[in-house]
Amino acid sequence: MSDKRDTRDGSATHESAGAEPVQIPINGELDLHTFLPRETARVIDAYIDACLERDIRTVRIIHGKGTGALRETVRAHLRKHPCVESFRLGDETSGGWGATLARLKKI
Repeated sequence: MSDKRDTRDGSATHESAGAEPVQIPINGELDLHTFLPRETARVIDAYIDACLERDIRTVRIIHGKGTGALRETVRAHLRKHPCVESFRLGDETSGGWGATLARLKKI
């Protein structure tokens, strides 16, 4: 079971079954390298919620370059997410094809 809790310092804690909690700063940049692939959707959802609560409307999701499997998982999830207005691959200053930039809808 996974759990997300906000902390006072502007970060969130993500817990996975059998793993130590991971502190995630809520600053518009989510690095997925510390998470298992099966956690991707849950982590992205929790992070988007936390960003929207703080009126952060642009999120950079770092998935790495690798084989592209995680990038496609991220993009498929963003495509269906009701709070995502648009998304694109990063440019040369934001991680290139190792990151995806998502624009969130104003709520």
